[in-house]
Amino acid sequence: MTLTEKTAYLKGLMEGLNTDDKVIAAIADILSDMAAEIAEIKDDVDELSEVVDVIDEDLGEVEKDIYEIDDDDDHCCCCDDDDDEDYDDYDDDEDEYEEIFDDEDLYEVTCPTCGDTICLNAAMIEDGSINCPNCNELLEFDLDDIEDEDESESEE
Repeated sequence: MTLTEKTAYLKGLMEGLNTDDKVIAAIADILSDMAAEIAEIKDDVDELSEVVDVIDEDLGEVEKDIYEIDDDDDHCCCCDDDDDEDYDDYDDDEDEYEEIFDDEDLYEVTCPTCGDTICLNAAMIEDGSINCPNCNELLEFDLDDIEDEDESESEE
């Protein structure tokens, strides 16, 4: 018997007894209202549970697509999976980074728009401009004044 059925049965018993006790009638009304609210909440929870299950299934498919999860693979390092090939490019990127910035002076530039500090090498500055990686503001470098100062110092 559900809670709603039990409260309906209790109300029927009270009406059959013909009692004029208002307290018992009020308790029965409250129980009836509570049973209705609880039934409504239970329905909402069941509906939400179904929606969450559908979302969970969809998310599982998205994860498979994004991460290319293979159910047969236990992701261990002890097999000859050639998974290490995925990290071979990382080593190349690190070497390339070292070639660009190795033994070069780095200059710090502060973006006037966002205040982000950017490290640049001489080649980047000689290009004349660069977009701020944080706010995409175009930062321009005028090296003519610096070169004029260098020439005047070397003549002295």
